[in-house]
Amino acid sequence: MSRDTRYNPPTAARYAGSARAGTQTFWHQRVTSVAGVPLTIAFIAIVIALLGRNHAYTQQILGSPLVAIVMILFILTIAYHMWIGMQEIIVDYVHGPVAKYLALFGNMFFCVVTGLASIYAILKMSFGV
Repeated sequence: MSRDTRYNPPTAARYAGSARAGTQTFWHQRVTSVAGVPLTIAFIAIVIALLGRNHAYTQQILGSPLVAIVMILFILTIAYHMWIGMQEIIVDYVHGPVAKYLALFGNMFFCVVTGLASIYAILKMSFGV
């Protein structure tokens, strides 16, 4: 009996997969999206509770340790989720090597700066400095 050769992928395409990083990124994206659901609901509830309030009341609510922790967790989760999502889009759709690396660097820079600035604002309100 001879070997069935109808499905024999080309040699050049073998082992050209994701270099074992795709599954980890896939799971990080899923975990951050699941974690983001209750954190987003909590964030929306906090924002709704602060609508129409004065600055002192807002600072008092955001100064609460529980609220500050929820807000920081929301920021970290959403910033990391955004970074992974944009990275996947850039890798898939930006084809020039220089443009790809610049876009990846810009994505990382934007996500880190936005996350750190948001966390700094929450901590400043929380500690009342």
